[in-house]
Amino acid sequence: MSKETFVYTSSTLRSLRLQREMLEWEDKRRAASQQRASRRYQSAASSSLFLPKSFRRAQYCRDPAVHNALYTGDLPRVQSIFKDEATANLIVETVSEELVWSAELGLWVLTPQKKHTSPLSITAARGYRDCVKHLLLQGAQVDAMVGGRAALHDSCANHRAECTRLLLGYGANPNMLSEEGLAPLHLCTTQESLPCAQLLLEYGALVNQSTRDQRASPLHVAAKYGLDDHVKLYLCYGANIAHRNREGETALNASCASADRPEDAGRYYRVVKRLLEAGADVRIAGRKNHTPLHNACSNCHTRVVELLLQHGAEVNVSNCAGYTPVDCALQAVEDYLEGEPERVIATLLDHGAAPVNPKMLKFCALSPRVMEVVLNSYDRILSCDSWVGAVPSEVWQKHQEFYDSVLQLVNQPRPLQHLTRCAVRKQLGRRCHLGIAELKLPSSLQDYLCLPLKGYLK
Repeated sequence: MSKETFVYTSSTLRSLRLQREMLEWEDKRRAASQQRASRRYQSAASSSLFLPKSFRRAQYCRDPAVHNALYTGDLPRVQSIFKDEATANLIVETVSEELVWSAELGLWVLTPQKKHTSPLSITAARGYRDCVKHLLLQGAQVDAMVGGRAALHDSCANHRAECTRLLLGYGANPNMLSEEGLAPLHLCTTQESLPCAQLLLEYGALVNQSTRDQRASPLHVAAKYGLDDHVKLYLCYGANIAHRNREGETALNASCASADRPEDAGRYYRVVKRLLEAGADVRIAGRKNHTPLHNACSNCHTRVVELLLQHGAEVNVSNCAGYTPVDCALQAVEDYLEGEPERVIATLLDHGAAPVNPKMLKFCALSPRVMEVVLNSYDRILSCDSWVGAVPSEVWQKHQEFYDSVLQLVNQPRPLQHLTRCAVRKQLGRRCHLGIAELKLPSSLQDYLCLPLKGYLK
C-alpha cells in the first residue's frame, strides 16, 4: 500500500461526512446572514430619508484637543468648538489599550479598544453644568444613546445632581434603559447620589422599574449597597417591598447577602431594620434557597441575625445544599475570626437551633471560642477525629488548656451541672433567649445557662 494512502474505516467516513455537513451548514448560515444584513441596510437607507439631516450620518471626533476641552470642562473652548447642532452631537471616539486573551498566542495581549461617548455625557459625568447647558442650547440630543448610555445615566452614576436637574429640565427621559438594561435610578449606588434619586422621582422615574436582565428594582439596588436613605426614599414613593428579582430574592435578601464587610455592618443593619419595619418577609428564600438568615449568618453579622430572629426567621430551615443557618455561620468562621463568630452561633442556639452536626466542627478549628460554644451545647463529647487534625499547631499551643480539656472529656460523662443545663435549654427550645431570664434563679446560674466562655471544658 502506498505511503500516501490510508484505510477509510467506518468511523473515518462518518467523521468526514459530519465535517462536510458542518461546512455546508456554515456556508448556508453565512449566506442567510448576508441577506439579512442587506435587507436591514436597504430598510435603514429608505427610512433615513425621513430623518433629520443630523441623524443620517454619524460624525466621529478623534481630536485630542477637543477631548481635552470636554474632559477638563474648558467652557470657552467648548463654546468655540461646539457652535451648532452637528458639532453638539458629535460622537467622541477614544482608544485605550486593554488586556485581551489571545487564543492563538495563548497569552494576554494589549489590544486597542475603541470607546464611544458624547460631549453631553462627558461633561454631565464630570459635573460641568455650564458646558452641559451650552451643548443643550446648541441642539445636543438630550436622550442620545452613545456608547450604551445617555447623559442622564452618566450624571446619576457620578452623582452630579446639578447636571441631572438640568438634563431633566430639558426633557431627559428618567426611565430610559441603557444597553445594559439599567435606568438612571439603578445607577444611584452611593450615598452621594441621593439628590439625583430624589430628582429622578420628582420628574417621574418609576420607583418599581426593573433592570432588564436581573429584574432588580431600585429598592434592590439600594438594599444591596446599604443605602438607608435611598431605601427610605423609595419606600415613601411606594416601592414594592415584596418584589422579587429573577433569582427570587427580595430587597431584604439582597441587603443581608451584601453585608459582608465588618466596617459596613452599621449601615446594613439600618437598612435591614427599615425593611423589616416596612413589612419585609424574613421567610422568603432566594438563590439556592438562601433565606435572609442564611445570608446574614454567612457574613457573621450578629446584629442582623438577632434582628431577623426577632422578626420570626426560621432557625432550622435548610437551603438547597442541606445547610442550616448554623452550618452557614460555621463555614464562615475562618473568614470572620475577628468578628466574634461565637456570638452568632450562641444566638442561633439560644433561638432553638438544632445541635450542630459533628462533621461541621472542622470549620471552626481556627476558633476555640466557637468550638467551646458548640461543644457546650452537647450533653457529651464524642470522638474528635473529625476536627482535631484541622487545628493548626500554633493554635493548639496557644489554647492548649482548652484542647486538652476537650480530649479528656471524650466519651466521658459530663458533670451533672452541665447535663442539667442541657436539659433546661432543651426544654426551653426556641424560647431559650427569653426563658432563661424568666427563671427564678440566681444571676450566676442564669449566666451559666447562656453558655459563657471559660477557655476550657469540664
